[in-house]
Amino acid sequence: MITIRAIILAVALASVPVAAPAQDAGGASAQLSAAQVFALADAARAKGDFATAETAYRALGHDPDLELRTEARFRLGMMLADDLHHYTDAAIEFRRILDDKPEAVRVRLELARVLALTGNMRGAERQFRAAEAAGLPPQVERMVRFYANALNAHKPFGGSIEVALAPDSNINRATRSDTLGTVIGDFTLDKDARAKSGVGVDLRGQAYWREGLEKGTDLLVRVSAGGNLYRDSRFNDISTGVQIGPQYTLGKDRITLAAGPTWRWYGNDLYTFSYGGTANWQHPTGKRSQLRIESGITHVENKRNALQVADDFTLSASFDRAFSARMGGGIQVYGFREAARDPGYSLASGGASAYAFREAGRTTLIGTLGYSHLEADARLFLYPERRVEDRYSASIAATLRALHVGAFAPLVRVKWERNRSSIEIYDYKRISAELGVSSAF
Repeated sequence: MITIRAIILAVALASVPVAAPAQDAGGASAQLSAAQVFALADAARAKGDFATAETAYRALGHDPDLELRTEARFRLGMMLADDLHHYTDAAIEFRRILDDKPEAVRVRLELARVLALTGNMRGAERQFRAAEAAGLPPQVERMVRFYANALNAHKPFGGSIEVALAPDSNINRATRSDTLGTVIGDFTLDKDARAKSGVGVDLRGQAYWREGLEKGTDLLVRVSAGGNLYRDSRFNDISTGVQIGPQYTLGKDRITLAAGPTWRWYGNDLYTFSYGGTANWQHPTGKRSQLRIESGITHVENKRNALQVADDFTLSASFDRAFSARMGGGIQVYGFREAARDPGYSLASGGASAYAFREAGRTTLIGTLGYSHLEADARLFLYPERRVEDRYSASIAATLRALHVGAFAPLVRVKWERNRSSIEIYDYKRISAELGVSSAF
């Protein structure tokens, strides 16, 4: 059976070079030339002495000659992936090469392969699209298109972790107004009901387990958790969920079905318990682009207000495209319907967002813009108007891979939100930042 590995073999057969060590390069040490160090490392790898091989490759990875560094890092990455199965470490080496040589197609395909082996399917697909944008020999291009859809048959488990320090101008997304207008007059708001700034810790993590059922079908179990934690625990916002379901590969398409429960705590007390399911359809629309459509139905039990118990319905479509080997972006449109027990809490909303990313040396920059509109079905008795809102958002983030420690890389993110609402209590502004690290495993 031919696998994703066939893509890499096809690249080699098509003579797509990574780099070739110069035969007359300066010595890696006082006694050995670079060619001799390569020979020593390759021989150690062949004998299973991976510690010696890694030491030699890493020594050559600091050579001032770019081609020598590239070749050493590539051989190290291949050894880490194929011999030691350290896929995340291999991905780091391949990314370092692409920081210097974004048009190195073979390296990008190897990066796609190891990302798939870590379970990062979206990252792997993004690298395939970037490879297409950089240009592939015709025979390799045909194989990449065919095998890019077989990425889901690899690593049985994986996940990611993100930890950040998060200063926030409005941790409770509340109004700055001192009063709340109602049909019976203005009420003075308690200080905890008004906008409150603070510095918290933002924690995010997810893990998955995959079991092959039959050809083209896997069972996926996904667990996610996250939260914002503050010194004043009344504003802690924590959620966790589990989703289980099958994933099907049908020709070029991938269909994922999942269902499960989600819990959310606010102020250390259970706020909502919900359960439901989602359906996701993913379809490549060309060499560099991909379409994704997702729908979901969820029942939400609000533990603090029985009138807000509701059924939620979502539908979204997103389109991603690689513009070049170092740049890409996408757009998403969505609709949301919440049918609550009380029409005043029932609402409909819709919106759109766009993002773009750029690889700048060893830094990945990502910018996003978003807009959404929301309307409630009816006016709540207390308020003089029906709830109508326009929400605007923007963010910029940077992942600083040059400062990585093992699989962890620093990240910096700044976010801005403005929600204009007909109801004062929902009208707010917010600026927040995140300074932390992220890792995939």
